[in-house]
Amino acid sequence: MKKEYLIYKLSESVKTTSKIDKELFAKYNVKRGLRNEDGTGVLVGLTQIGNVVGYERLPEGGLKAIPGKLFYRGYDVEDIVHDLIREKRYGFEEVAYLMLSGSLPDKEELSNFRELINDNMPLEQKTKMNIIDLEGQNIMNTLARCVLEMYNFDLNPDDTSPENLMRQSIQLISRFPAIIAYAYNILRHSSQGQSLHIHHPLENLTLAENFLHMLKHTYTQLEARTLDLLLVLQAEHGGGNNSTFTVRVTSSTGTDTYSSIAAGIGSLKGPLHGGANIQVVDMFNHLKTNIKDWTDVKEIDLYFQRMLNKEVYNRTGLIYGIGHAVYTISDPRAILLKELARDLAKEKGRIEEFTFLELLEERAISSFYTFKGARKSVSSNIDFYSGFVYEMIGLPEEIYTPLFAMARIVGWTAHRIEELNFKSKRIIRPAYRNILDTQEYLPMDNR
Repeated sequence: MKKEYLIYKLSESVKTTSKIDKELFAKYNVKRGLRNEDGTGVLVGLTQIGNVVGYERLPEGGLKAIPGKLFYRGYDVEDIVHDLIREKRYGFEEVAYLMLSGSLPDKEELSNFRELINDNMPLEQKTKMNIIDLEGQNIMNTLARCVLEMYNFDLNPDDTSPENLMRQSIQLISRFPAIIAYAYNILRHSSQGQSLHIHHPLENLTLAENFLHMLKHTYTQLEARTLDLLLVLQAEHGGGNNSTFTVRVTSSTGTDTYSSIAAGIGSLKGPLHGGANIQVVDMFNHLKTNIKDWTDVKEIDLYFQRMLNKEVYNRTGLIYGIGHAVYTISDPRAILLKELARDLAKEKGRIEEFTFLELLEERAISSFYTFKGARKSVSSNIDFYSGFVYEMIGLPEEIYTPLFAMARIVGWTAHRIEELNFKSKRIIRPAYRNILDTQEYLPMDNR
């Protein structure tokens, strides 16, 4: 009982030791969450990789909301995706090449790069055995531990020269699909009693195709191309998103690639970052059950108002998949993904559900305005449709966030390379102001 009471006493102390009056943040001009008062991010670095645009600054001051734009190395993602859709080709390797090199590959360069990705995709036998030994309930944790374990298999793990960083980056991009696919199959075998079949990657497949081959063996071309384009849309999102910033912070210390990427995985795992798409799926399933008429706008609006009032669903007052830290009028990734989701819903005979989800998107934004007032523009974000797309492809919820990591490893490695190759490198070290008064130390006998 003494130990249990001590834990209780220590946990109770947190209520006072962690309490800081909100007024003090304004008093000392502290940027909570590295955010300015207008909600924009505090400018802490420069980059040539990704650019996330959701507003423009007015000459007289203030911000103007504009339709969202996302740029990869200066190229509009909408142009990249529309070209891939028009030509019905796979683009994730092309985007990875662009991110790492800064330029679009020609046909020969892309072919050689794809071959390089496939050459590096098979896992060492020790890694496969480690995945079995590291069997766990969360694949993000398994992924992080496998990445850290890769340090031991690397003959030159601490070298931060450009050539070595590029080699490590390509290996990580190549091996994430195999690690995630193997980890899920082992999880399914151990927790659900399913038979264990490990399918090795094939040389003639793209990364998206190989992932589906390793995970579930059979797939349609539309499923594979949709997954590929979703990976393209999630490959990079500027240096300020939490996981990429985590990679840049840790990289600035000069630590090894595997430690830095594992830290990024830990950041992405959080429900306020990469785990949001699972919450959207759960909410969608709840709404499908609790809204009787999927076409009744009044019924939908009423239910959303009750959600915002914390009366129904999980009583958090949130509508998942609505709103973004940067995008205001629209998230370009959500718009592009909606186009893909519609085609996939037709193939899967789930167009009624898609139409319902589309109406939910419209009414959620309207309900938010009614509840909050028209003080801020909001839109759906990519999470609003990504979970539904994953589900239609036949992917289990356990790998939704790992899939995000499988895409974002491209952006992480590109930002790490950039961070370590600035001519005037400096460790990232922001400041915290201590607001506690100094106290006189009491000897043990006087306490």
